[in-house]
Amino acid sequence: MEFLKLICPSSPYIWDGNGISRCFNNIVLGFGTSMITLLIIIIVAITERTTRGRRKIYFYEKIFLLILPVSGAFMACFDIILLLSNTRSDHPALYHEWLLRCSQLLVWATILVVSRFDCWLFVLSNWILCFWWIMKLFLGIPILQAAFSSMEVFRCINESLIISVDILFGILVNIIRMKQASRRNSSMEESLLIGETDIDDHFRSKPGVLARFWNLMTFRSINLVMEHGAKKQLDFDDLLQLPTDMDPLFCHDTLLKCWEDQRRNDCVHPSLFWTICYAYGWPYMCLGLLKVLNDCLGFAGPLLLNKLIKYLQEGSGNLDGYILAISLGLTSILKSFLDTQYTFGLSKLKLRLRSGLMTVIFEKCLHVSLAERSKFSEGEIQTFMSVDADRTVNMSNSFHDMWSLPLQIGIALYLLYTQVQFAFVAGITITILLIPVNKWIAELIASATKNMMEQKDERVRRTGELLTYIRTLKMYGWELLFTNWLMKTRSLEVKYLSTRKYLDAWCVFFWATTPTLFSFFTFGLYVMMGNQLDAATVFTCLALFNNLISPLNSFPWVINGLIDAVISTRRLSKFLSCSETDNSSSSSSKLTDENMDILMKDACSVWSSSDQEVKELILDHVNLSIPKGSLVAVIGEVGSGKSSLLNTILGEMKLTKGSIHSNRSVSYVPQIPWILSGTIRDNVIFGKDYDPRKYSDVLEACALDTDVSLMVGGDMAYIGEKGLNLSGGQRARLALARAVYHGSELVMLDDVLSAVDAQVASWILSKAILSPLMDHKTRILCTHNIQAIFAADMVVIMEKGQVKWVGSPSECSNSSYASFVTTEELNSSYETETQVESGDTCIGVPESVVADQSEGIDIIDAADNIISVEERKEGRVETTVYMNYAAFSGWYITAITCLSALLMQASRNGNDLWLSYWVDTTAFEEHPTSFYLVVLCIFCLLNSVLTLVRAFSFAYGGLRAAIQVHNNLLKKLVDAPVAFFDQTPSGRILNRLSSDLYTIDDSLPFILNILLANFVGLLGIALILSFVQVMFLLLILPFWYIYSKVQFYYRSTSRELRRLDSVSRSPIYASFSEILDGSSTIRAFKSEDYFLARFVEHVKMYQKTSYSEIIASLWLSLRLQFLAAFVVSYIAVMAVIGSHGYLPINLGTPGLVGLALSYAAPVVSLLGSFLTSFTETEKELVSVERVLQYMNIPQEELEGHKIVDANWPFQGQIEFHNVTLKYMPSLPPALRDLTLTITGGTQVGIVGRTGAGKSSIINALFRLNPICGGRIIVDGVKISDVSLRDLRSRFAVVPQTPFLFKGSLRENLDPFNLNDDLQIWKALEKCHIEAEVRAAGGLDMEMKESGTSFSVGQRQLVCLARAFLKSSMVLCLDECTANIDTQTASKLKDAIASECRGLTVITIAHRISTILHMDNVLILDQGILVEQGNPQILVQDESSRFSSFAKASSM
Repeated sequence: MEFLKLICPSSPYIWDGNGISRCFNNIVLGFGTSMITLLIIIIVAITERTTRGRRKIYFYEKIFLLILPVSGAFMACFDIILLLSNTRSDHPALYHEWLLRCSQLLVWATILVVSRFDCWLFVLSNWILCFWWIMKLFLGIPILQAAFSSMEVFRCINESLIISVDILFGILVNIIRMKQASRRNSSMEESLLIGETDIDDHFRSKPGVLARFWNLMTFRSINLVMEHGAKKQLDFDDLLQLPTDMDPLFCHDTLLKCWEDQRRNDCVHPSLFWTICYAYGWPYMCLGLLKVLNDCLGFAGPLLLNKLIKYLQEGSGNLDGYILAISLGLTSILKSFLDTQYTFGLSKLKLRLRSGLMTVIFEKCLHVSLAERSKFSEGEIQTFMSVDADRTVNMSNSFHDMWSLPLQIGIALYLLYTQVQFAFVAGITITILLIPVNKWIAELIASATKNMMEQKDERVRRTGELLTYIRTLKMYGWELLFTNWLMKTRSLEVKYLSTRKYLDAWCVFFWATTPTLFSFFTFGLYVMMGNQLDAATVFTCLALFNNLISPLNSFPWVINGLIDAVISTRRLSKFLSCSETDNSSSSSSKLTDENMDILMKDACSVWSSSDQEVKELILDHVNLSIPKGSLVAVIGEVGSGKSSLLNTILGEMKLTKGSIHSNRSVSYVPQIPWILSGTIRDNVIFGKDYDPRKYSDVLEACALDTDVSLMVGGDMAYIGEKGLNLSGGQRARLALARAVYHGSELVMLDDVLSAVDAQVASWILSKAILSPLMDHKTRILCTHNIQAIFAADMVVIMEKGQVKWVGSPSECSNSSYASFVTTEELNSSYETETQVESGDTCIGVPESVVADQSEGIDIIDAADNIISVEERKEGRVETTVYMNYAAFSGWYITAITCLSALLMQASRNGNDLWLSYWVDTTAFEEHPTSFYLVVLCIFCLLNSVLTLVRAFSFAYGGLRAAIQVHNNLLKKLVDAPVAFFDQTPSGRILNRLSSDLYTIDDSLPFILNILLANFVGLLGIALILSFVQVMFLLLILPFWYIYSKVQFYYRSTSRELRRLDSVSRSPIYASFSEILDGSSTIRAFKSEDYFLARFVEHVKMYQKTSYSEIIASLWLSLRLQFLAAFVVSYIAVMAVIGSHGYLPINLGTPGLVGLALSYAAPVVSLLGSFLTSFTETEKELVSVERVLQYMNIPQEELEGHKIVDANWPFQGQIEFHNVTLKYMPSLPPALRDLTLTITGGTQVGIVGRTGAGKSSIINALFRLNPICGGRIIVDGVKISDVSLRDLRSRFAVVPQTPFLFKGSLRENLDPFNLNDDLQIWKALEKCHIEAEVRAAGGLDMEMKESGTSFSVGQRQLVCLARAFLKSSMVLCLDECTANIDTQTASKLKDAIASECRGLTVITIAHRISTILHMDNVLILDQGILVEQGNPQILVQDESSRFSSFAKASSM
């Protein structure tokens, strides 16, 4: 007993009447626990001392394993020093305290000693020690409870810190143990360990560990970037380097591996959500633990505030007040570190997930066949990349918030209970009543979002269609029609968007008014229960209400975010689950006959995906054997299945029956050549190694050497999107050059000769297809070219998806299919064949092939002339951008929104001031309680009404702005000249109409709302603090100076980073749009890896920008929170000094001082939130800025000052007088001082080599490009005087590239409903397409995107039928029979001759036979008319240019 008396001199041994005694706590739960811990560490260290091995941990884990024991040892030493000090001051020696503190020091010192040995990690992560550390945490709870019950401020803080270090160390060793176990059991996590360090690299080998840790915590790595940003325009080279684990390729491999595992486990319905969990679940859970600590620390402020106000009320003279005041600031600083580190960890995780998703989606598009992809529209797939990927990434925020927000609300409610007992139930009842309301609203929002996304997909698809075919639409005069269809889709999208926005407004209203109603009902019930309000209770409760505001307001957004994410993950899961093209299935099977290259047995294929019902076979029981090294000509009528045969061999179509065997590498040129944005060389070598000699030979063989030599920059000249600055013939030859250069054993060419004139076709055939470059290659050529057919080793005739005949060309002439070539053609073909075999041709290398095309620019120049570099603004976001957005929203609604926000804040501040007045006067009983409650009720009602007005006015204003921006932008784009679209990639424009518009629709109003709320909140706080705590005025000027300097330093960099972000995002979408068009070509060449690597580079630039952006914002956030922590401490210290009467001015009653302190606390979050929301608003306003750039693009001169007769043109006489046309000022003229007359009612053919300026005549006639000089007169009317759209509507045209859009065939033929069905069927009959249309489902059949329901030849026939229906006196045909077989072409020639009698018909032709029977022919060369006359006469004249064309062509 004497021993116990010595140990516990002034304390009961076990029970002190209220609970466990302090002595028992210290001896048993403190000293005893420490000694057991020490014993376990020593035993484990002895048993593990011989353990060797390599274990890996993250750098930050290593840092914490050092910092926590050092912190624990430091605190134990500090307590021992205090005990020594007390002993010297003649205080009784508390031996139980000595034992406790010394044992704690011993434990931490032992851990630090153990950490010097090689086996240290095996010791600390031992399962016994890990389990004991968890038990130790529970044993610490009574010590903490006793400390808080004592009401001694220093003891509470001290014990809290000691227990916190214990908790953190316990959690850390358990996390490390679980991760080690996870790595041993699963290989899935191994891919996440790139950024880790080996244990063998011990702390002592890292002298700069603490410096690195400090830099990591304070984000000093961004300093250099910010210095550059403050001085100059930032460039990509100035940005931070990415950590290894954030490299897009690494993220792609991680996510893809987990997705493949998921598909193996659940073949039917694999889930992207679970894939993400497997890939990033563990680091995400670790971040959750950090968030728990951060959220709990958030409540230290209100508790410290409670104790400080009580201290001020009691007027005590000790130092506790100063400790509490400084602790308020220190708590804020600690929370700032935790908050920013959590945000940093989460942002890094989101970036990794985003780049992983983008690259996986991109790769999927590269591997999914055209048939399988047909169940998704192009707009839908683009939305996967732009919108769905972002929404899935944002799920990371929502999931932690889903448990974190209820936790914060729960803790706040518990603390409220400690203040006002069960009176808080009145407030919580309001919250509970709102839960079913919010659930119902959330369901409505989910439905509206799903519908909105469907309409958004459709709008993006229609927008893409409009941008892709803008040139053709302008020629037809249909741009307004398409705009109206697009606007209908947009109005449906806006309808669902408005539903969502107004439902969001109700959410905001319910959740924003809850804290005010909460305080009213809580304090009302508390007083009615007979309690008296005091300052400590009221302002602790107010501080807790402030802590409630953020989670309560965030909850609806969290729910919305989760709903969006769930919908998006399902959409992405469905897309990623598509079956991929499996080349191995066709190539792995050994061919039974080694002499055969391709063997098709009973093959049936369709253009439908694996889960769609097969309606009609496209290839019907095809049996075909193709020998190695042969040239095979595949011929047949339009729509007979020639292209489908090639696509089936490539695996692009779904094989429903039979088998295809092929063992060889493939090169492929599609019917519409796919050209890559990049240089000529990029397009030819296509990812292969550059061989200069071979490259030069290929260019010459494909007649491209002359073209390339004329280009500025030679073969490094930049080719625009889809080859916009090349002619149709140049595009075809460039695609052919790619196939030849690759030297594959199997070459498939789909009608490659139809896009070039006869001379060039003959050259290509002899120098490329039949040359040594392609010797011993198997060549399959779909063609209508007679030279090629008779040069072939084997002819395959297709009809209605079946192989009808196979044999040699000579046998073909004696077969029942001899009608495919006329007798005249056969005679000339033998001559041609002989020439080809002997290697002799009737022409030399084609001269200047400078450019002609219906869908592009005639003459090529360097990249900087053709494709404009994307514009990037400098400096801050201009005030005009804000003004423009306010104007889009409406000035009236902007004023109402701002006024309602100010009044709402005033009512909230008034509510709090009234409470402080109530607290100060309640002791005097000046008014009855009911009076205070009635006034409080009035403030609550006012606040609720004003919140509702603000929420709905903001929703309305945001919607109005979204509608105005879209409509104005679309109008400006539609009225822009064709040259703008030639120089601007459609991906760049589409980025404005998808990603930027989504920001303006959704993100910008949301962040602006937050900015306004933060601004009025800060204004309210500043006014209240200045009124209540006069000393705060001394701080305002220096505080504002520092604040403005920091935010200016940050904002200049932030703006630059945001602009870099937008610029780096465009190539991602442009590249993605590009590969959607060319995926079949990429798959054929097996270049998927090359294109994925290119895309990864684009994503890497985007990733670098975002990474730098995040660190910059956290750099600012941390420093602002330090500043705010100083303000809190300053206000608190001034209040303590004032309570001692040391200040000359002190207006602070307990109520007002409490109010000041409760208002100073949220300054930490509000200041950070204000600047974050301000910079985020600036970032989001970059989207408005980018859209405004396109509001100022040049416009076509639509108006004309001459109104023409309704029947004009009457005769169709066309006169060109000294017409000069340039596509760009820096380029040579495409038409040079051209003078010609086309008599009304005549049929005229225009002939010339590639680039002669043939299509430029049509461009000038339709005023697609303004002429530089001269005039064009049609039937006596100068066309420049006529309204532009009226002019174009008077002419009919059939473009070189056939244009069909998604919709019914009737809409495609007659979108204005001007003709009845009988007239439409007659037009189809004249064009020999009636039977195919009836078979496909008639006029109501739905066309697929780009008209892929029909072959290219059939599409051209439908376009011709459309022209016949227009009944114009002027009909322009731009090589409309290029992709049609000779039989159909002959019939069409007769149809045009008979049906168009009396009309002016202008025909641009490569086939001489097409124009041989016309009234007149014009021969152009480099934009000059060099010859004209009757073709029958000119062909007889040996010296005429037309005669040389005719000789080169197999007529």
